[in-house]
Amino acid sequence: MRAFRITDWGQQPQVVAVPVPTPGRGEVLVRVAGCGLCHTDVTLPHIPSSVGSRLGWRVPFTLGHEAAGWVAGLGPDVTGFAEGDPVALVSPTSCGQCWHCLRGLDSSCPNGLAGRGYGRDGGLAEYVLVSGPRFLIPLGSLDPVTAGPLTDAGATSYHAVRRALPRIQAGGLVAVIGVGGLGSYAVQFLTLLTAATVVAVDTNPARLAAAPALGASSAVADLSGVKGTDAVLDFVGTDDTIATGLAALRPGGVYGLIGAAGGRLKAPLFGSLPRDGEVFTFQGSSIADLHDVISLATTGALRTDVQRFGFDDVQDAYSRLTAGTLDSPRALIVF
Repeated sequence: MRAFRITDWGQQPQVVAVPVPTPGRGEVLVRVAGCGLCHTDVTLPHIPSSVGSRLGWRVPFTLGHEAAGWVAGLGPDVTGFAEGDPVALVSPTSCGQCWHCLRGLDSSCPNGLAGRGYGRDGGLAEYVLVSGPRFLIPLGSLDPVTAGPLTDAGATSYHAVRRALPRIQAGGLVAVIGVGGLGSYAVQFLTLLTAATVVAVDTNPARLAAAPALGASSAVADLSGVKGTDAVLDFVGTDDTIATGLAALRPGGVYGLIGAAGGRLKAPLFGSLPRDGEVFTFQGSSIADLHDVISLATTGALRTDVQRFGFDDVQDAYSRLTAGTLDSPRALIVF
């Protein structure tokens, strides 16, 4: 089969031919229908080998952590699924046995540093091997071709919104900074799960124009004029978005930093953080998050806007993702 792989440390990914894996005991083979692309994928070839080794990553490995498809083979002792079942693949890896996993906090599992698409074979191949049915979510009537982005972009955004919900008041104000691949889902979740006014913040005119259809009450290019928010979810994470996001909060508000742009808070903590408020950082998503997201998507309440590419165009898709010239918030490789 064809696979888009990092073949060695420091090397750019390439399409190679690899054997179709055979499921062993407790494993499931999935025929991939579609796999979403993520900005994280672009950074992986530049990770030093020392860092990769410390994380437990093994090269070569296939990229792609936003996959969905159909069950194609079951190893011994696998129950609950049959060949042909449409499934989404849980994006983060977790052990299922540690203190965090046993309490439903699997997004914080210390054994999740290596996983599908980051140090282990992911979904940018015609088939992908899944380590057990725990990492499969039945899709029911959902189309597996376009369900892949729900597993990371959707579930990560949902996790962030769920963290912020206790601080959001009915009739309050919430701001989402960056309404691209993740932020566009966050706007939808906030609209569905709260009675707050949602402000979309982005410098991209096309994203601002699309925000009202996602449920945003207003769309602005700059948050500096907005004050008194219950919550700010920052899907960018630059110096400016961190500073303006924190300044927009009311006392007791919550700021969530999900974007990975590497910004810093260049101000004294006293007076910069919300009084009696909360600040949280990126924690990925849990299996329970993805179950909730799939349930919402099954009702037709969620939009997943993607630009489709064939597998032969995977390099072009990543180039357009990096350059910011996609026609939709997410890029999707369709097999």
